[in-house]
Amino acid sequence: MVPHWLHALALGCLVLGFACTIFIAIDTMRHPQRMWIMNLVWPVNGLFGTVLTLWLYYRFGRLAARDATRGKPSNGRKPTPFPVMVAKGAMHCGAGCTLGDIIAESLALAFPVIAIWAGWKTLFSEKMFAVWIVDYLFAFLLGVAFQYFTIKPMRDLSPMAGIAQAVKADTLSLTAWQVGMYGFMAIAQFVIFRNVFSVRLEPSMPEFWFMMQIAMIAGFLTSYPVNWYLIEAGVKERM
Repeated sequence: MVPHWLHALALGCLVLGFACTIFIAIDTMRHPQRMWIMNLVWPVNGLFGTVLTLWLYYRFGRLAARDATRGKPSNGRKPTPFPVMVAKGAMHCGAGCTLGDIIAESLALAFPVIAIWAGWKTLFSEKMFAVWIVDYLFAFLLGVAFQYFTIKPMRDLSPMAGIAQAVKADTLSLTAWQVGMYGFMAIAQFVIFRNVFSVRLEPSMPEFWFMMQIAMIAGFLTSYPVNWYLIEAGVKERM
């Protein structure tokens, strides 16, 4: 049985994530980002990064708002520190992974046959492993889309060239993110909840999404050094 304190903590953290997302979304509507895709990236990352994403947005994200730079010469703007550029690059993966996982987990909950199509009961005895395949596919498609709308306008590429560069920029980064996320979710499922609480984590439980919030932070940490390398190498854009 899940302890009452953990259930309350899960609900509180989920509410906090939604609140931070709403605050950031409202502010980006009032102060749109120069790069429009960031108007989606920032709020989505608030779902799991909560107050840390909120702080990062007000500390550095606001500097990239259109009205924050309007009328100012480029050499008069404060440069974004490179570690923050890397964090923003990783957050593109975070946005794609978060939305992809929400969509995949919700679909698999509503239509269990999706997990069967992905290998549950044939390739995998655990439903979670089959759903991870669906998670990855949705996260990859959305992550590439987020990256496409960053790279294409910045490099003035054709649509096909933009897609190719987006795939090149996001594949390694997103995979590194998923490794961290899947790793923590495996620990949460098999070590913490089944062994300690004798409960199977399910997407219908608030505790599942609370663990997913922590798993996304783990994904950020595993993808951060990969994004550092990709940005330094010029594969991903500096933002």
